[in-house]
Order: sequence, then C-alpha cells, then structure tokens
Amino acid sequence: MTRMIADYVIVGAGSAGCAIAYRLVEAGKTVLVVEFGGTDAGPLIQMPGALSFPMNMSRYDWGFRSEPEPHLGGRVLATPRGKVIGGSSSINGMVYVRGHARDFDHWADSGAAGWSFADVLPYFKRMENWTDGGHGGDPAWRGTDGPLHVSRGTRENPLYRAFVEAGQQAGYPITDDYNGAQQEGFGPMEQTVHRGRRWSAANAYLKPARASGLLDVVRGLAARIEFTEGRATGVRLVGGQLVEARAEVILAASSINSPKLLMLSGIGPAAHLADHGIEVRADRPGVGQNLQDHLEMYIQMAASQPITLFRYWNLLGKAYVGARWLLTRTGPGATNNFESAGFIRSRAGVDYPDLQFHFLPLAVRYDGKVAAEGHGFQAHVGPMRSASRGAITLRSSDPEEAPRIRFNYMSDPQDWVDFRTAIRLTREIFAQEAFAPFRRHEIQPGEDVQSDADLDEAIRQHTESAYHPCGTCKMGATDDPMAVVDPECRVIGVDGLRVADSSIFPRITNGNLNGPSIMTGEKAADHILGRSLPRSNARPWIHPDWQTRQR
Repeated sequence: MTRMIADYVIVGAGSAGCAIAYRLVEAGKTVLVVEFGGTDAGPLIQMPGALSFPMNMSRYDWGFRSEPEPHLGGRVLATPRGKVIGGSSSINGMVYVRGHARDFDHWADSGAAGWSFADVLPYFKRMENWTDGGHGGDPAWRGTDGPLHVSRGTRENPLYRAFVEAGQQAGYPITDDYNGAQQEGFGPMEQTVHRGRRWSAANAYLKPARASGLLDVVRGLAARIEFTEGRATGVRLVGGQLVEARAEVILAASSINSPKLLMLSGIGPAAHLADHGIEVRADRPGVGQNLQDHLEMYIQMAASQPITLFRYWNLLGKAYVGARWLLTRTGPGATNNFESAGFIRSRAGVDYPDLQFHFLPLAVRYDGKVAAEGHGFQAHVGPMRSASRGAITLRSSDPEEAPRIRFNYMSDPQDWVDFRTAIRLTREIFAQEAFAPFRRHEIQPGEDVQSDADLDEAIRQHTESAYHPCGTCKMGATDDPMAVVDPECRVIGVDGLRVADSSIFPRITNGNLNGPSIMTGEKAADHILGRSLPRSNARPWIHPDWQTRQR
C-alpha cells in the first residue's frame, strides 16, 4: 500500500519533477510523486530512433490539440505532452540544448532575480554527465558526474558533415560545443542518450530516487490542490483520494497542466475562474497567460544519392534497425538521428542567435507519417524568440477535460519577416558546394515558392510546432501583476505551494526546452532546501561584430 502522506508532494513525474524528487530524496526528505501516466518500459520509448512513435500514442501522450490558429488559416496543431513516467522527456526528440546565456540574463532582468546565466550555469553543470565521444567540445563549461547523460551521435552519415561544412562555406562560424562558451555557429548536436538508450528524466533521476525507499509514485489525476488556512497541504485526486504534504506541494505538471491545476484550485484570473464557478483563492491574472512555443518549418531536399535513412523506410529495414538495437544498442535505432545543428542570427543588430537548425538525413514529418519522394534530407528551422503570445484557459471546471490551448502563432508582424528570412537563409546553406554531391531539388516548400506572398502561404500551410510550450506561470518579481511565482518558485498569494517546470520561464529559451526544464527542477530543489550553488564567472562568446554583421 502506497503511503499517502510525505514531506513533499510533487505533481508530475516529468523533466523538472523527477529532478526535484531526486534532490529532495538525496537530502533525506520523503516524497510522493503524483503521475497520471503509466510505465515508461518498452522499446518504443527506450529506443531513441523510435521517437516518432510514443509522441503519437494515446498511451503515452495527453493528446492535446490547439484551438484553430487564426494566423495559420485556422489549422489545429498537435501539442504532444508526455503522459508517462518521465513526462515529455520520455516522448521527446532527446535534443539537448541549454539555451543561450543571454536568455537567462533576460530572465533576471525581467524580474526573475537569481536566474541569470551566472546563477544557472552551475546547475547545468551539476546535472550533466557529459561525454563528447571524441568529437571536441568545451570541457571547462560542462559537467561530468551528474545524473543526466548527454552524448553525441556517431555522425557517420556524410550528410551531417556536409551540413556543417555548408554553414562554414556560407560564412558562419563553426562551434565545437553550442552548449559551451559559443552557441553561435554550426557543429555537432547533443542528445540525452546513454549507451544507445533514451536517457529520460525517469532513467536519470526517478529510478535512483525510488531505489532510496524515500519516494513513492501515486497513480492518479490531480483534481485540485487542497488548502488548510491558506496553506497548500495536499493534492486531491479524481476519485476523492487525498495525497498529503507535511511541508510543501510542488506543481511540475507541464506548461499546459500546471496553470490548469492552479485555476481549478482557485488561483488565476478572478473573472475567468468566476465564469466557471470556481471560488477565487488568489487573483493572479498571469496564470495561463504568456504562452510561447517554437514554430518551425521543414526545408526538405531530394537527395541524389541513396545514403539517407530512407533505406530503412520499409518493413525489412525497420526490422533490421529494431533487431540491431535490441541486440547491440547500436545503429540508427541508438540515436535520435539529429546529429548536426546550427544557431545563427537572422540579421545584423541581433546580439545572439535567433534561428535554430535541426538537421536530419531524411525528408519526413515529425509524426513519421510521410517520407517525401524517397531519399531526401531536411533542416528544421524557425525563429527562437517570437513576440507572439497565447494562453491556456479552462474549458470547464471538470479536471478530466483538457484546457483550451491557443498559441496565437504568427500574430506578431515580425514573425513573418523572420520566418521568410529563415527559409531563404536555409536555402542558401543547401545551395553551398558541400551539398553539391547530394542535392537534387527542393521538395518543401518547393523551388517555385519565392515571393514573400508565396512564402507566407507556405508558412501558413506547413509550419509545425517544435513542441516547446512554456511561460504560462511566469516567474517574476512579487509586485509584477502578471507574475505567478516569485524567483524561489513560490506561488504568489498562497503559502506552501511552488511551481517548477517550463511554465515558469519568463521568456522561451534558444533551442529545445528539456535541458532548461531539468535545470529548473535542479535549481527549484535548492530553493526548497534553502541553499544555492555559487555563481559562475564564465564569459559566453558574443559575435564581436553583431551590430553590423549578420554572420
């Protein structure tokens, strides 16, 4: 029988929640983790190359969908979130990006005091167990004995080298380690993969925490937070069960479910709560607001040589990849196949990269459904810091009903300028000499799509979410009316309650959000335990001519 009372109750066994649980247990605290999803065992999650499967399976994914997006022709976009032990770290693309130093300095400048790059770098180092695989890198900037294994692919396919060489030929810098001093440039991409297995937050943090005997996982759907005399004292599950916390309740339920749970518990915009018959406990207008994401487009090229992953895109090929992975943990199944990356600035006057490339030696959709025209390759590209903002709102007061998700993608005019630029800069890279032996023609958006109007139409039809929602419980100063949590992750207006996951990001970071989400859990755990790591004095690289040059 699982205990139903502990020092701390954490809602969500995802990227941040697992990290918090591990550090609290390490400090001798008892922890109960409430998780609606089931086990992460099985090859579809643990095999990196199978990543398109779990994010499209109702067993592992909440199955959220956006509202019709007004600036994307009314399209409804999939918004996968992990409904499984490990949360989204068990269904994501395993790309590991810390974010740029300037991202965190912006957090601190906007009211999240103590979250500048100097403050967060020690937590990135504490969490990492980094190996460069003999491919260079920036060891002074990296951690080597943390729970989270970070590695690089073998980069055997010649297309990975061609992408980095093409970036250099186009005049961009090379970076040995975009997670080190210099993010800007082209180089190897990093992944949360260890010995050919997905190294999720569950493998890194939750399994060792469970082994301590101080942590239990409670299966159930959180309905609301329970309060006693203004203090959070537990979590009520659908079905009536109460999971009690002696010290604090911590929400780490995702940027979709954390604001939903706050609102169901009476913390949020007063008028919106009243509309749903929910008694207001704390009027926090920022709950559910400030929703951000990365939107991207797949620029796809047909290949002139049969060297892409398409050779495995048949029953026999998939059987070979699966069998090789099961027996040896090697081959295309042992990597996410995103093994080269690029971070560039879209124009002069932008001080740090605002475009990201994921390169893949296959022309395919993220859901694995469409392999376009046989052999091909693609770069995912999109702006990193769109000014567009959306919101999460309640559909009803029923905890079993999904909230309304409206990203409001492309609602800022600058987004269209940046996206057209991103497509044209990607085409320029694919046109370099390094791709000459491999390039046939452009599949998407297609060589005839050149004018601003035609590009805009392609963007409306073909952009996809990179699945990086964040920002819906913004961290900021206590006197900021739109802040939901203070810089120690405490919910403003109540006691004994914290939020610590990607929902507290004041602004989206450069790149994929799993790394910063785990860092948030690591740092939140120290706030809970009343301690902190000493600040770093490392100096990140900024392009010396950023004011006058795009590259």
